[in-house]
Amino acid sequence: MFDKHVVEIEWGGRPLTLEAGQVARQADGSVIVTYGETTVMCNVVSQKSPKPGLDFFPLTVNYIEKAYAAGKIPGGFFKREARPSENETLVCRLIDRPIRPLFAEGYKNDTQVTCTVLSHDMENNPDIVAMIATSAALTISGVPFQGPIGGARVGYIDGEYVLNPNIDEMPESDLDLVVAGTNDAVLMVESEADQLSEEIMLGAVMFGHKEFQPVIDAVIKLAEKCAKEPREHIVPDNSDLAKKVTKLIGKDIEKAYKISDKQERYVAIDEAKAKAKAEFLTEDSTEEEANTLGEVIKSVQASVVRGSIIKTKKRIDGRDLSTVRAIESEVGILPRTHGSALFTRGETQAIVVATLGTSDDEQFIDALTGTYKENFLLHYNFPPYSVGETGRIGFTSRREIGHGKLAWRAIRAVLPSKEDFPYTLRAVSEITESNGSSSMATVCGTSLAFMDAGVPLKAPVAGIAMGLIKEGDDFAVLSDILGDEDHLGDMDFKVAGTSDGITSLQMDIKITGITEEIMKIALDQAKDGRIHILGEMANALTEGRAELGEFAPRIESFKIPTDKIREVIGSGGKVIREIVEKTGAKVNIEDDGTVKVASSDGKQIDAAVQWIRSITDDPEVGAIYQGTVVKTVDFGAFVNFFGAKDGLVHISQLADERVGKTTDVVNEGDKVWVKLLGFDDRGKVRLSMKVVDQETGEEYADDED
Repeated sequence: MFDKHVVEIEWGGRPLTLEAGQVARQADGSVIVTYGETTVMCNVVSQKSPKPGLDFFPLTVNYIEKAYAAGKIPGGFFKREARPSENETLVCRLIDRPIRPLFAEGYKNDTQVTCTVLSHDMENNPDIVAMIATSAALTISGVPFQGPIGGARVGYIDGEYVLNPNIDEMPESDLDLVVAGTNDAVLMVESEADQLSEEIMLGAVMFGHKEFQPVIDAVIKLAEKCAKEPREHIVPDNSDLAKKVTKLIGKDIEKAYKISDKQERYVAIDEAKAKAKAEFLTEDSTEEEANTLGEVIKSVQASVVRGSIIKTKKRIDGRDLSTVRAIESEVGILPRTHGSALFTRGETQAIVVATLGTSDDEQFIDALTGTYKENFLLHYNFPPYSVGETGRIGFTSRREIGHGKLAWRAIRAVLPSKEDFPYTLRAVSEITESNGSSSMATVCGTSLAFMDAGVPLKAPVAGIAMGLIKEGDDFAVLSDILGDEDHLGDMDFKVAGTSDGITSLQMDIKITGITEEIMKIALDQAKDGRIHILGEMANALTEGRAELGEFAPRIESFKIPTDKIREVIGSGGKVIREIVEKTGAKVNIEDDGTVKVASSDGKQIDAAVQWIRSITDDPEVGAIYQGTVVKTVDFGAFVNFFGAKDGLVHISQLADERVGKTTDVVNEGDKVWVKLLGFDDRGKVRLSMKVVDQETGEEYADDED
C-alpha cells in the first residue's frame, strides 16, 4: 500500500492541490498538481553518482502536453504525440531557468525533470502548474535543490494587476508576465506587454512575487509530510588551487580582459589557460582533475572581471556602465526580398529578412486549447560561424526557439491588425556575429526589415540586454552586455520596447540578492539605452515605407454575401480554381464572406476581383461595361459583359446610323463598350453600343435610349 499526501490551498480564487506518494513511486520525487481542473504530473530522477568527465550540470527538463488532457486525439497519420511543439519547448525553458541556479554548487549528477499535462480545463494554463509541480517534486526528492520556488502569471486588465488570469481573459490583458522565484528573491521573468511603462512592469514583477508566496508555503507543507532524506553532497574546496592559479595567471587574465577585440581577447585567455594546464596537469591527470582546473580558471576569470568592474566602473571593452556600443543600421540590402535589414551593434550582427505572404501562408498551430492560425512568424538562426566556431547546422535548438519567441513577443504589440494589413508576416534573423544579446539585435533588425517591407508598424521597436555585477553591498548595472559579462555576471535582463513603453521583458537571475531597487535602476538604465538605440535606428528608417516592395504581393480585400460563397467556389472548387488558373492571382474566401485576392501584378488582382464580383453582384442599370462579342445574328449581337452574363445589343443600338448588317459593325471576339439599358418583359438584358464612345468607354452626353 501507499501513503498519499495532499496539501490544498485557495489561490487566485481557485483551488490548488498538491499530491504525492500515490504514483511514480520509483522516481526520486513525484508530485501531481491540480489548479482548477488542469492537472500536471512532475517526476524527478537524479542519478546517485556524478556523471564522469562533465564540466557542467547535466539537467534536462521535459514538458509534455498529452492530447488526451483536452479530450482530443492527435492529428497526423500516426495519431501519437511526436516531437515537442514550440510551446512545449518554451515551457521547458521557462521551468529550467529558475531551477537551474538553485542546485548545489558542484552537483554533477545527471538529473531529469519530466512534466506531463494530464488534464486541461481550457481555463488555466498548464505552464504555471508545471512549474509548481517541478518545485514540489524537486523539494521532496532529496536532491541538493535550494528551493522551493513559486511561480505565477500576472495580467494587467483595466489598469489593475490580475493574478493568473484565465485563458479567456488574456485577450483583454495588456500584459502577459510569468514570474518565478524563491520566498525572498525573483529568479526569472518572461513577459509580453502592450507598450507599458517601467513602473507598471516593475509593479507586475513585485505583485507576482508577493502572490506566489502561498504556493511556496504549500510546497514546504508537503515536504514536511513526505520529503526524502537529503542526499549527501560535499561542495568541493578548491580554494588552495584557486590561489595558486591566480598567482600564476592572474596578471595574464587581467591583461587579456583589457583587449577590446573579442577574438584577440580569447586568444590571450587561451594562452593563459594553456599556461595553467601546463603547470597543474600532467599526462597522468584524470579527466576530473582537468575539469576541476577548468572550473577554477573560470572562477579566476570571474573574479578578475567582476572586481575590475566594481572597482573602476569600466568594462572589458573600456566602456563605462551605461554606454551602448557603436550601432550601424542598413535597410534594403537584398534586391529580391520584400524587406531586409542589417543591424550591427559592436560585435553582434543580424541580417533580418521580412517576407509578406497571404492567408494561405498562415501557420496552423495544434494546441490543447484547439487549432488556430498564426499570421506572424519569427525565426531566429544562430549558426556556429557567428562565434567563430564549427558545429552542427540544420537542427533548431531550444535556445534558438526561445530567442526567436522573445523577439516575436517584442514585435507583436506594434503590428497592424489583420483587417488593416491582411498579410502573413515572416521575419528570419540570421545571426552573423555574436558577442552579447543577438536576440535584441533580432528585435531591432526585425523592426527595420518590416518597415523596409512597407509594414505599417505602430512604432519602431528596439531591445537592449542589461547585466549586473554584485559583490556584497556593491553592485554595478551594465548596459548592452558582452558575452563574457553575461557568462561571468549575475543577471541577464533583456528589455525591448518603443519610445512609449515596454513590449517584452525577460530576466534571469543567478544570485538571490536582487532587490527591487536594483531592478528599478536596471529598468531605468535600459530605457535610456533603448531610446538611444531607437535614435540610431532612425538613421535608416523611422516608419514603414509608403509603398510595398516591387516583389511583395498586393492584397485586395472585400466582402461578398455569404450566400454567394458557394457560387464563387463552385462544385468541388471548380470555379475558384478556374479563377486562380486564368488570372494568376491567389484567392482566399473566409466563412464570413471576406475575400482576399493577392498577386504582385495589379492586373491579375483586377481581373480576379472583376470575375468574382461578376458572380456575386448584379449588373447595374445605366452602368457602362466592357464586354466581348460572343455571337452575331441578323437582329444584333450578343455581348458577354458581366462575368458569365450576356446581353443583346439590338441592331438598332449598334451605331447612330442605320446598320444594314450586324457584321458591318462587329464580329465575334471584338471588345466593345456597352451600356446596360435594362431588361425586357422576359427578363432579357438590353444593351446599347451607340450611346458609348467605343474609343474611351465614356457615355455620349446627348444619349437617348
